[in-house]
Amino acid sequence: MKIDASIITRNPEDASLIASRIEKSGFDGLFTFEGPHDPFLPLAVSALNTSKIKLITSIAIAFARNPMLLANIGYDLQLLSRGRFIMGLGSQIKPHIEKRFSMPWSSPAKRMREMIQAIKSIWNCWENGTDLDFTGEFYNHTLMTPLFNPGKSEYGLPSIYLAGVGPLMTSVAAEVADGLMVHPFHTSQSLNTITIPAVNKGLQISNNQDFKISIGVMIAAADEQQELDKAIEGLRTQLGFYGSTPAYKVVLEEHGWENIHLELNKLSKQGSWDEMPKLINDEMLEKIAIVGSINSARDQICERYSKIAERVAPTFFNPNAEAPFNFIKAFNERP
Repeated sequence: MKIDASIITRNPEDASLIASRIEKSGFDGLFTFEGPHDPFLPLAVSALNTSKIKLITSIAIAFARNPMLLANIGYDLQLLSRGRFIMGLGSQIKPHIEKRFSMPWSSPAKRMREMIQAIKSIWNCWENGTDLDFTGEFYNHTLMTPLFNPGKSEYGLPSIYLAGVGPLMTSVAAEVADGLMVHPFHTSQSLNTITIPAVNKGLQISNNQDFKISIGVMIAAADEQQELDKAIEGLRTQLGFYGSTPAYKVVLEEHGWENIHLELNKLSKQGSWDEMPKLINDEMLEKIAIVGSINSARDQICERYSKIAERVAPTFFNPNAEAPFNFIKAFNERP
């Protein structure tokens, strides 16, 4: 099981020193997310300042772009990193796609299936010299002249991982992608009852023997109680935000917490953000996230995920920026 570290920068230039330290500290990969800044540019900088670790978007918003743009970006980052790029894609939710990105939204699972198929069709054209002839319901790519064809990549093609929460998108991941990114808002029970069965359904179609699973994990871990309390406070805030989102209520429903979702959703619409963390009880903390000392967090991750995941992508809520480095040291020194 490989452990990846998050990299958050206000300026892509900052990724240089951060990525180098992440690699030297023993992490297996680093990942960005699409927030206030572009998720690809820090990885381009990181590619030039590392040599071994995987470079991952976790995630880039697929529907904010089109298959040709993503095919180009993926090809170039694979080239720049010398074969170390993983393109993690996600759908986001309808209001963001339509109102923030001014892009179309409909049938997200069906559209995502076609998006990934289109990207792979473009890559196949470049890699194997086939005609570009992809015609779908949402995307059509039928023109590729020699001037715009980069040709066969000397480092092969990158993998595509797809983020999924509900069974439909999760099944699509196993059907057409190379891996699944499990959203950090999950429990062991939701993995067993929702995620794994949906993966198996998709694999019945693709028969992909090399399909991988990467699991996002929210962590509040510290050996000092004051730091741990601060981390738990931040964790409750994040869980309140996720729990208010209709797309994630399927996880809460697994545990009979649907009424908490309704209340969180109501508070979010009222703008009562400070009230939302108060609804996240200790049971929810323990089942959804990882809480405890550094060594305890390490042991919990191994127990929960070692039989399921190829990779784990932790997000720490500690005010101490050294927390991820303390964790990876403990993980790599585990008995």
